[in-house]
Amino acid sequence: MSRPAGHPAPLPRLRLRITAAAETAVRGGHPWVFSDSVLETNRPGETGEMAIIYDRKDSFLAIGWFDPDSPIRVRILHAGKPQNLDDGWWQARLDQTLARRARLFTAETTGCRLIHGESDGWPGLVLDRYDTTLVLKLYTAAWLPALAATVKRLQVKIPADRIVLRLSRNIQAMAEKKFALRDGQLLHGTAPDGPVIFQENGVRFEADVLRGQKTGFFLDQRENRHEVEMLAAGRRVLNAFSFSGGFSVYAARGGAASVTDLDISAHALDSAKRNFALNQSHPAVAACQRETVQADAFEWIEAGTEKFDLIVLDPPSLAKRATERPAALHAYERLNGLGLRRLAPGGILVAGSCSAQVPAADFFDAVRRAAAKSGRPFTELKTMQHPPDHPAGFKEAEYLKVIYLKLT
Repeated sequence: MSRPAGHPAPLPRLRLRITAAAETAVRGGHPWVFSDSVLETNRPGETGEMAIIYDRKDSFLAIGWFDPDSPIRVRILHAGKPQNLDDGWWQARLDQTLARRARLFTAETTGCRLIHGESDGWPGLVLDRYDTTLVLKLYTAAWLPALAATVKRLQVKIPADRIVLRLSRNIQAMAEKKFALRDGQLLHGTAPDGPVIFQENGVRFEADVLRGQKTGFFLDQRENRHEVEMLAAGRRVLNAFSFSGGFSVYAARGGAASVTDLDISAHALDSAKRNFALNQSHPAVAACQRETVQADAFEWIEAGTEKFDLIVLDPPSLAKRATERPAALHAYERLNGLGLRRLAPGGILVAGSCSAQVPAADFFDAVRRAAAKSGRPFTELKTMQHPPDHPAGFKEAEYLKVIYLKLT
């Protein structure tokens, strides 16, 4: 039977062959195939197509999202035996992802990460919950053609008042031009009147889900904020690069004598002020003295002489690419050396890094060098990395690390 006029023949499935090294990486569970690892394709691929990767023996190797405009050419969805990625497959994957978090949180925590990209089997997609608001962030345009179907699947399993779309900067122009999708757009429900309020271990915070950094709040530091709360009683606390003041509110609830929020952004300090106000019903927060300083953290810490009993140094990423790693390690060592000078005897330094290009071992060693060069005796209390709702399933996903040092 002939095909009706005006109906072009369907394109053959997109097939790829990749280098031997890339084959090995995919077999080992790595979720990315880079553009320079693609040896051949049977035809040009389109954004969001399913690409099937075959090995050197012409056997099925993996299937994933194809993105012709990204250095990460294929983001692997499944590797191993061939699978039909139908609706049942997607529902099963979502069930597995949510089940990993089923016992992680109590009713006092209404903010958490529900889907963490590649490490949960959803490459380039993050889903955060802020009370009854879901924020869906995409880091690859490959999800855009499948967005409507993805949202429907989420709605079945995760009831919410609204779903907000956030887009990484590198795909915003294309998303609007080709798909009429914008960063901060509502995919379901109505826009909130202002920041969304959620709880974290009973502490109340606001999240700017429409325009804020990432999805509106840094949920990944939850466990470290709780650690600071446990260490803060009676201490004078400096929270450098304070952003929205999360560490400060926890420290205040933990009985800190005072907290100082230090950030170069007036907008961030205003958010920190509001978060502090949200928790004034707690006696310890109400009793804590609070100060804000708008300044460059490096310069302010270096120039001052006031001592603190607990200092949190959690700067933005200092290395966006591998070539910046040496300079970043030097900056981390310098920053923490400056921080140690401002610590009172018996004080605690909490040093963090969110730079994926800086391995944890290298960062911890940089902080230890700074401590050794200070000439002051110290004890290493602990190191911490990713919380359970932010799993790191492959090397490039390992971005978060924090080390605790105490002067003795």
